Parts: sequence; C-alpha cells; structure tokens
Amino acid sequence: MLLRARPIIFAVFFVSIAVAFVSKPISFDRTYVIALLFYWLFSSLYSHLRVVDKTKNNIPVDYGINYSLSFALFAGPLGLFIFETLFRLTEHVTKKYLKTAEPDEWLHTLYNIGSFVTFNSLAFALYNLLHPWFQSVPFIGFWLLMFLLVIIVSFLTDCCLIVIFYITGDIRTKREALDFIKTRSWMDIGKTVLTNGLLFLFLQEQRWDMLLSLFLLNYFVSCSFFSKSQSIQHKLERDQFERMAYTDFLTGVHNRAYMDQTIAKLNGTGEWIGVVVADIDNFKAINDTYNHAVGDEVIRHFALTLKQFLKEDDFLFRSGGEEFTMFLRHRTFEESVQLVEKMRETVHHSTVLVDDGTAKRPIAYTSSFGLYFFQTGGTTSLEKAYVYADHLLLRSKESGKNKISAQCGGVA
Repeated sequence: MLLRARPIIFAVFFVSIAVAFVSKPISFDRTYVIALLFYWLFSSLYSHLRVVDKTKNNIPVDYGINYSLSFALFAGPLGLFIFETLFRLTEHVTKKYLKTAEPDEWLHTLYNIGSFVTFNSLAFALYNLLHPWFQSVPFIGFWLLMFLLVIIVSFLTDCCLIVIFYITGDIRTKREALDFIKTRSWMDIGKTVLTNGLLFLFLQEQRWDMLLSLFLLNYFVSCSFFSKSQSIQHKLERDQFERMAYTDFLTGVHNRAYMDQTIAKLNGTGEWIGVVVADIDNFKAINDTYNHAVGDEVIRHFALTLKQFLKEDDFLFRSGGEEFTMFLRHRTFEESVQLVEKMRETVHHSTVLVDDGTAKRPIAYTSSFGLYFFQTGGTTSLEKAYVYADHLLLRSKESGKNKISAQCGGVA
C-alpha cells in the first residue's frame, strides 16, 4: 500500500539529507561516538518492545518512546541523520533476518529516517531560537520548551502520516484524520518530554552513568509494560475465541455448546427455572417459497424478538435450525407463562422486511412454544426438563401451531 505514497516518502527522505548536509558540521569526537553507541544500542534493543496497535482503519500506531529529539538537540541535524540511518538500517536488517519485515519495509525505513531527521531538525532550530526566552522562566522554562518541541514534532509527524494514509486509502475523511491524531495521549507526550529532556541534560554534562541508568530504567519498564500488554492481548484473544466457540454465527445468541455448559452449572442450584423451547411455524415453507437467505432473516428476527423480553439473568440459545431454547429465571410459573404469551403475540403481529428483487417485502410468520417449569437440584435434571419442554412444543404444533403448551413440574 505504501507504494502509492512513494513520492511523499522520497521527498521527506531527500529533504532530510539536504537539511543534514547544509547544517553545521559535527565533531566526530569521543563524546559524540559514545553518545551514538548508547543511542544506537538502546534504540535497537527497545525496538522489539514497541507496542503497535491497529485503529479501526487498520492503521498501525506505535506507542513506543523515541529518543531522536534529545539526540538532535545534542548533535544537530547531521549527527541525528547518522544516528537515524544507523539505527533504522539495523532495524531493517533485523526484521529481514527474523522474517518479520513488511513487503515494502524499505519504504518504512526511508520514511522513518526522513521524517525523524526532518522534524527533529526543525525542533533543533526552534530550540536554539527560543531557548534564551524560555531560559528566563525559573525552574520550568526548559521543560516548557521541551513540551512545546514534542507537541510540534508530534503534530507534524501525524500530519505527514495522515497525508500518506490518505494517499493509500487508510484515511478517507476529516473525522478519521482527527481520530488518528487523538490516538496520542497526554501521558505518552509527557513520557516523551521527560525522557528526552533528561537524556539531553545528561548528554550536555556527559553524565554517562546517569544516561545509562535512564536507558536501563526505560528498557526494564518497557519490558514489564510489553509483557503485561502481551498478556492482556492474549487474554483478549482467548476471550474472543471463547465467544466465537459459544456464539451462534447467524443470530449472535449463545449456541448449543454453551447451552450444555450452562445446564451443567444450573443443575444443582435448587432454583426454579422455566425451560422454554420455541421454533418458527412452517419454516420449511418459508425456505421453499423464497430462499435460504430469507429464511436466515426470519431466524434472526425471531432471535431478536425473543431476546428483547429477557432479563440479564435469563439465557437464550439457538438449539437447532429454527429452534431456540430459553431458561427463564427468578420468575413464578404464572409470570413465565405470561412472558411467553407476550413473545408469541409479538411474533404473530410482526413482520420481517426481506429483499425481494429490487424492493423490500414484508413476511409474516408465527411461532409455537413449550414451557416446562420446575425446581432444579432434585430428581428432574435440566436435561430432562428440556426434553419435557420439547414434548410440550410438539403438543403446541399438533394442536394447530401458534400456541403455547405449559406445565409446572412442581417441587422436585
């Protein structure tokens, strides 16, 4: 996808080269070499700990800390260009070796070098211009200036990315662009300000011990954060797979596997439960008259109609093709019968709008119910109660359909 944005990426990259080589030359002394090695080593180590999230438009958002601002303030545009080139090429080769590189990884590398050098070089120029003014502010002048620089660099970086994502089609509207900018939190900005500010101060004083300590602290904290984020991600994935395993794909309600699991949990509770088995009357005729897509729409409508009458403690399962089972809890027998009667009447008086060629067509249908009310924990199991409710459903069918057959099993 980035291939469409090659002109922008190349332009940013060549601007960074121009900025670097027209800037003041650097002194390749011992201080610069030590700083370069520190930054290269810890940036390379830190790269695999970056937490990358995907927005709703499938855009990767990197929440890692970048050290480029402090190095730009210390070494200038040319010094930063050398660091970014060394670091990004190391990252590129590592991804190629580990086979984690994107198909257009070379464009990612060029863009990262170009954007970080260009925008942080601007921050370098602004720092030298504004530092005398902010220096007059006691205690917080330096940090206010650092905060301003991080805001400017972050905003320009986001704007450049928005242009690229607009070209690639990942961002299409102003709202999506604003949502992308909002992915940056004030906590992330504050963390970047504090880290780069301290690093720059330590570089100025050549406090290599403090520089090393800050890099190590940031690395260990990032390791901990990365580990926790991975655990959370794995849990979310497990929860998603579990929901998929226990959810009916057509209606979104629980499936038969979850019904079996729920039966095992409720069997020994000793509570009164109304087991309801319901299905759509003459469903085969609906499929034969129209098609299976229309039949699916009717099933979805039936599931939504039943679901709107249930409380949070109740359960609804798709236990067969057009058959649904409900466990009604914390109700009396009379209340359960009245609730099921409301369901039946609502289905009877509603229609489903389905596609019929170029127009929408309303389809009416009816449903039948079997209700068996009993107390769990005795001689009658929930499995057996389900069988009884199914027999009651059959009685409703045989007596003319669009009916309810109910029975109270008494104290178990």
